Amino acid sequence: MALKSDLFIGGNWIAGAERIPVTDPSDESTITEISLAGEKEVEMAVSAAYNAQKSWAKTAPRVRGEILRKAFELMVQEADAIATIVVKENGKIFTDARNEVIYAAEFFRWFAEEAVRINGEFRHAPSGDKRFLVTQQPIGVSLLITPWNFPAAMATRKIGPALAAGCTTILKPATETPLTALAVVDILQRAGVPDGVVNVILPKQTGKAVSSMLHDPRIMNLSFTGSTEVGRVLLKESADRIVRTSMELGGNAPVVIFDDADLDVAVQGTLVAKMRNGGAACTAANRIYVSKKIAKDFTARLTDAMAKIKMAPGLSEGAQLGAFVSMKERNKIAELVDVAVKGGADVKTGGKIVTEKGAFYPPTVLEVDAKNEILKHEVFGPVAPIVTFDDDNHAIEMANDTEFGLISYVFSSNLGRAIRAAEAIESGMVAINRGVISDPAAPFGGVKQSGIGREGGFDGINEFLEKKYIGVEI
Repeated sequence: MALKSDLFIGGNWIAGAERIPVTDPSDESTITEISLAGEKEVEMAVSAAYNAQKSWAKTAPRVRGEILRKAFELMVQEADAIATIVVKENGKIFTDARNEVIYAAEFFRWFAEEAVRINGEFRHAPSGDKRFLVTQQPIGVSLLITPWNFPAAMATRKIGPALAAGCTTILKPATETPLTALAVVDILQRAGVPDGVVNVILPKQTGKAVSSMLHDPRIMNLSFTGSTEVGRVLLKESADRIVRTSMELGGNAPVVIFDDADLDVAVQGTLVAKMRNGGAACTAANRIYVSKKIAKDFTARLTDAMAKIKMAPGLSEGAQLGAFVSMKERNKIAELVDVAVKGGADVKTGGKIVTEKGAFYPPTVLEVDAKNEILKHEVFGPVAPIVTFDDDNHAIEMANDTEFGLISYVFSSNLGRAIRAAEAIESGMVAINRGVISDPAAPFGGVKQSGIGREGGFDGINEFLEKKYIGVEI
């Protein structure tokens, strides 16, 4: 796979207005330079997507599905090459990167199958005077904005359903990790995606460019994954033209470990939920609530497991925790921990930057009280704050004490108890006795300020479709 570094517009690789370096966060070296889009290139991308929309919408669902299926096959075949790109620009370890690429490819396979299963409806009106004919049509040109933490999966989770539904797209990846997005689009081009159906731009002035596109009457839909703060801004921008939006925003995931939990399962599940992707995930365990009856034993076991994790550059042999995407992100983690310690947190392991070379931060376990400042923030890193609770109601109350509601985790040997807790916790997803539940075949999304809409599953394609009711005189 040849490394792509230009913009992709209308089926062509195009040099942009200027170039900026893409950096390897493990050693701060330059991987390559990437093209930036000026106003001219942004306009070209919108025009290319708009001009391709009618023909792509009319393309047979089977054809759309076969292209996505081919993209899935190519992505799996070239998983190691794509994973290497992910490691270099994102910093995560190779195992995490390869797992992400395989997960990302599954969105192409899932939506290849969904492309031919877009349902309609035909039935009698209750009054008997007509028939209801309900069909679903592609909403139109869709702007897709993705973050840096899962540069492959966030791209395919949006491109897959958009293409399956018959929508053309403009993808705006994160500035830190554009090379992975371009690698995915290279695969789509080789899989047979027609010119203009997928376009990738990295605007020189992101805010201005996105605002311009949202105010362009040719843009019909916005799918965004990122912070709640940016999501609020985009919702306001989208309101001017009533652009349809789907938002996958921030999280602050609680883990609730009841006194009857299997400690081996709870420790391993919490470790996976916390350390997947180095903790840089909106689904990462962020607040760990443990029954006082088992807190001492649980904390000792989790601390031991975290302390043994090997931190090293992502392509190093035996690496279990890589670098973070930038020194800026590493410093955010360090600052949150420092504030927590000043607020009374007891550091059980980690807690301090151990090297100034590369964006690394060590696995950290903290014992904190329920009012510690760190519990209010989504820590995008390997930091596990532990809080104890007295009873089930106390645990649920603390778990719900946040404006976010993406995912939560519950550990208990009593399934009834676990399900009651899952129903009481305010989140769009709940994992019971597991550290990971994300799946392309399941609806992914949150409640409260964690988002609007769902990605994946049977719901994911609906974000790119509009229902049309036709009343038929018969």
